Amino acid sequence: MLDQRVPVRVSTRRVTAAALAIWATLVVVAFVWGRVLVSTHHDLLLRAPPFWSPWHWHPGRRMLPALVVAGLALRYGPDLARRLSWRAVLATVAATNAVWAVAMAWIDGPRALTDPLDGRHFDYLQTASTRVHSLPQFLAHFVDRLPSYNQHTIGHPPGLVVIEWVMLRAHLATPESNAVLMLAGGVASGIAALVAMREVAGEARARAAAPFLALVPAVIWWQTADAFFAGVSATAVALVVVASGRIGRRADGLALAGGLLFGLTLFLSYGLAPLALIPIAVCRARRTVRPLVVSILGVIPWFVAFAAAGFSWFAGFAATRHLYWIGAASQRPYRYFLVADLAVFALATGPAVAVGLARLRDPRTWLLVGGGLAVVALADLSGMSKGEVERIWLPFVPWAMLAAGAVVEDLRATRVMRTWLTWQIACTMLLAVTIWSQW
Repeated sequence: MLDQRVPVRVSTRRVTAAALAIWATLVVVAFVWGRVLVSTHHDLLLRAPPFWSPWHWHPGRRMLPALVVAGLALRYGPDLARRLSWRAVLATVAATNAVWAVAMAWIDGPRALTDPLDGRHFDYLQTASTRVHSLPQFLAHFVDRLPSYNQHTIGHPPGLVVIEWVMLRAHLATPESNAVLMLAGGVASGIAALVAMREVAGEARARAAAPFLALVPAVIWWQTADAFFAGVSATAVALVVVASGRIGRRADGLALAGGLLFGLTLFLSYGLAPLALIPIAVCRARRTVRPLVVSILGVIPWFVAFAAAGFSWFAGFAATRHLYWIGAASQRPYRYFLVADLAVFALATGPAVAVGLARLRDPRTWLLVGGGLAVVALADLSGMSKGEVERIWLPFVPWAMLAAGAVVEDLRATRVMRTWLTWQIACTMLLAVTIWSQW
């Protein structure tokens, strides 16, 4: 019989109040500071600091589907997280997550998920359709021609351009198919984080976090490629984490699969390499190195294949870093974005995560959450993420969201869970009707 109790030390109201105060202060400071900078003629290259997308207050009838989804999730979510079988919990989270994302996008209009992903707006598809006449030639000259490409192609390895090129050849590179790809990535990221949580900290803790991952505020930015990156990277991490708790061929197979996906992750985004800290932390705690070694064997073929085609990951990273520092980064003050980026991440994860972090005492859960937060800290301190982190940091969101489960001391405390889910929903709805997400 599954123990339904979540062994979290009782936190005082002062801890909760302090966490909420810090969360709110961080957000307010980022908004006020941003307005001050703009008013003193600083061009931050943002339309609504600290957000890239512009302000646009647009509540209305299109909110109705989201309100219905939210109401159903509040009514049934906490009970289902406790009573369903584990596989059914994962399936329910995935379905709710997908419907929640579509409902939130509907607030911006019926084509909010697809318009940013057509050939006019989606940089990767644009590059694949207009600049890739020969794939080997494109890869061989990618670094040399990097300044001539559009914004997102410049900022990333050519992995997604290659995927879009293949989809074009298969007549699948449509806005609708890309929307499905990004949505599937976002959903998969939460499921992978829950699987890793169950492996490391136990099923009760994973069940406590499940409703929060189903209703994650970051879904309003899932019409971006970074949602797909989140799914690939989280699945890679989860596979190696699960492998660390097993032995034999099955463990090696899981670790190898994780390594293959992590290799793909590296050729989708340079900035996701630090996510390796999470499986490293878990393997260190479990005193095993074999899953890490086997996973590296899965990463190597990607570097060999791209190098054989003429693209060096290291040369690409150096060139991208150089262009970044002489471009937008040169106009964006480091100190402001050190704070503003964290504020955006706080809004993308919601107040329940802030309180969960204050209450979290389980060292097993901290292996995942702490690893994710360490990656966020590195990205923030590096200065390589000055702005636009509402999409850039999507792959880090699911690992922070796991902390939200700590607000519930017992899975039977459904009223407490509903209270915090309500706060999460309110945060998401407010973002959705005040920010016009455009990528």
